[in-house]
Amino acid sequence: MNRTLLAAVAAMALAAVPAFAADPIAIGIPVGLSGANSVVAPSVVQAAELAVDEINAAGGVLGRKLVLDVADDGSGAVGAQRAFDSLIYQKKVNVLISMETSAARNAGLPAVNRSRTPYIYTSFYEGHSCSPNMYVDAWVPEQQVPPIVDDFMAQYHAKKFFLIGSDYAFGRGMLGFTRHYIEKKGGRIVGEEYLAMDGTDWTPILSKLRSSGADALITSTAGGAPNVTLTKQLRAAGINLPYGNLAVDEGTAKSMGKDATGIFISASYVTGINSPENKAFLAAMAKKFGADLKTPNDLSVPEYEAVYLYKLAVEKAGSTDPKKVLTELGTVSFKGPRGVIRMNVQHHAPLTMYLGQVQDDGSVKVIRSFSDVDPGAQCPHLK
Repeated sequence: MNRTLLAAVAAMALAAVPAFAADPIAIGIPVGLSGANSVVAPSVVQAAELAVDEINAAGGVLGRKLVLDVADDGSGAVGAQRAFDSLIYQKKVNVLISMETSAARNAGLPAVNRSRTPYIYTSFYEGHSCSPNMYVDAWVPEQQVPPIVDDFMAQYHAKKFFLIGSDYAFGRGMLGFTRHYIEKKGGRIVGEEYLAMDGTDWTPILSKLRSSGADALITSTAGGAPNVTLTKQLRAAGINLPYGNLAVDEGTAKSMGKDATGIFISASYVTGINSPENKAFLAAMAKKFGADLKTPNDLSVPEYEAVYLYKLAVEKAGSTDPKKVLTELGTVSFKGPRGVIRMNVQHHAPLTMYLGQVQDDGSVKVIRSFSDVDPGAQCPHLK
């Protein structure tokens, strides 16, 4: 190839790369690469990477390139304090966008509030965590619990429920709401048991379940590893009840193999959503990650969409100024794999929810869908 042709090829290659301002926009992602969330965290990071690649390929945000800074929060409070402090005060990121355990979120919020850093929390959680600096694009109990409880009562005539959770804010918060909802609907709780978030031996609790006379089981454990250990031991014990899991995502279900078969879930995302946006998202993920792709799920897809919501807020604000961005985060919307997402209800988002059941291959068969479910009164003092 002669020099003239080489120069032309080089010029074409440079023309295909957007010209960015020197100062990139940094997105901090504190996430549980170790600990309870380590099963699902890689899929969350992949989702953020795809969103950033797509946005940068289209010219970035206000002519600036997006960059990611990922920090391991250990899935817990101590690690989260270190991760948030590092990202905010040392790395000086412009925004935090992350899926975390509730323990990690609660530990990191003081740093968020002190620094007034915009924070989009992308994990489903127990609800009612409020900060003028935080927005949430994932589900809360008011959106997720009723489909499972109502189905168990209608289809299996369940009246007596046994509840099992991880002993921290998410587990107790989710099951607290579930208990009140079941009792309001005329059901009864015949057992409610908790195990430490890093606990692995569910045998004593399963013995209580076996002797309780329960008609149905609902669990709320820390996402990832506790789901795996609890379900494996439940199946080994031969306990066969309608089983609703408030914390398992589609990716974790696939990693659990046959043990996950039959679990009922209520989610705002399943890979089988039949929309052009979801099909394009799945194709782009497969193209980018190939054999290394982690199953997109109800914890990773909100991360992807949140990056776009932040982009839109920055563009509408005309800058990355935290105060201006926080004002706009509740006004912008993005049509992504889950549909149109807008965090405009007290810093939370109305969501379409899907009641599904895990199949033999780990996929989720959708039984029913519920459009634009309101998150309810999460943070009445926030506009």
